[in-house]
Amino acid sequence: MKNRRINYFYQLMGSHLSILLISFLILSLLFVRFVEDFAYQDKAEELENYGEQILTELEGPRPGVNLEPYVSILQAQNINFIVFNQQSRILYPISEAFPPVELTVEEWDTIERGETLVVNRDVQRFEDTVTFVALPYVESNQLVGGVLLAAPVSGTSEMIFELNRTLLTAMLAALAIALLLSYLLSKLHVSRLQRMRKATAMVSEGNYDVKLTESGYDEFGDLAKDFNDMTAKLHKSNEEIERLENRRRQFMADVSHEMRTPLTTIAGVIEGLRSDMIKEEQREKGIRLVSEETKRLMRLVNENLDYEKIRSNQVSLLKESVETKELLEIIQEQMEFLAAEKGNSIIIDAPEDQKVYVDMDRIIQVLTNIVKNSIQFTENGEIRITSYSEPGYAIIEVEDTGSGIDVEEIDLIWRRFFKSDVSRGSGQFGLGLSIVKQLVELHGGDVRVESELEKGTKFIIRLPDEK
Repeated sequence: MKNRRINYFYQLMGSHLSILLISFLILSLLFVRFVEDFAYQDKAEELENYGEQILTELEGPRPGVNLEPYVSILQAQNINFIVFNQQSRILYPISEAFPPVELTVEEWDTIERGETLVVNRDVQRFEDTVTFVALPYVESNQLVGGVLLAAPVSGTSEMIFELNRTLLTAMLAALAIALLLSYLLSKLHVSRLQRMRKATAMVSEGNYDVKLTESGYDEFGDLAKDFNDMTAKLHKSNEEIERLENRRRQFMADVSHEMRTPLTTIAGVIEGLRSDMIKEEQREKGIRLVSEETKRLMRLVNENLDYEKIRSNQVSLLKESVETKELLEIIQEQMEFLAAEKGNSIIIDAPEDQKVYVDMDRIIQVLTNIVKNSIQFTENGEIRITSYSEPGYAIIEVEDTGSGIDVEEIDLIWRRFFKSDVSRGSGQFGLGLSIVKQLVELHGGDVRVESELEKGTKFIIRLPDEK
């Protein structure tokens, strides 16, 4: 059987009204009971006071005469009294208007103990429902009988009835007001939930710019704040996903472009060799071209792997103290032949006692990339590698006399696969400088570039001292 759905609005209304009704009912019953007890107790105390006065008169020399005024006074207040003996015979007043005294054994025991008997509501022994009290009548320390005073409860009942009617009217008025307030409050809470539901639906459709009004005075406000925090994080995550997707597309496009040229060259040379379209004296040159393009592809793949490892924090550095001069001499020896092919010379200048705290292999990779970049854009010039110290840092500078970089492109050269405008005499930078920046920052240092077109470029690397 399908569960029946009950709107939250009606649940709120029902809970509010049920609590109010139960509270009203309990309070009304307690109040009515209290008023009844108070009214009957007040009437009993009044009768008891009159009874004590009558007992005082009975102790006088002429009790019959002294009691006459009480008869008229009490009758005017609709109160009857009698004096009776232990045999339940009425001693005063001598009248048959009052029924015989019929007390139970327990009631007689109360009187014989010298205590006042109080019956708030009696419906059997008198013509009307009455409240009566019986006080013990003692002479010479002997129980003679008692004094009984009775008053009908009609007046008290009418008062209680009127009170109940007023209470019911007040309860109905309060219930109507409570119903209105409950409706308004339930509507308010449900409307806030509906706004949250609508906002959630918008988020599920991919709209992360939704914001709910925050209020710090209840849990709905806290929930709205949490919802806004969630949408902000989702919006940020979505932007990051879009950036990553754009980077993936750009990466695929760049890699395809970078690989197309060498692959085209390799395929063309191989096809020429296979079909004997390349002459015998040109075959050695073609094979060398295929070898160079293959190395270029391998370098591109290795640089991509290095970049991804660095970006995903998979590279761990094995730092050690290295003499700066020895490090620069290694770079000079490795790059000297490549520089000579373009008519360049590499000059180093480093203090004898200077040391840097680096991962030897990685810092060689950094300097090799930078020096290769300088060689690529310098012809018949000079590449100078110098080092010196600043407080807390070792500085390594690589300066060339090449074509330089346009000031508008200086901040762009660190981007992956960035290519400058070839018409300005620059060429391409590829992945090398992206890896350089990542590795230097991984060492806790920084790298910057100063350049001017046709005057050269200077790379300045700052590496922190050992701590």
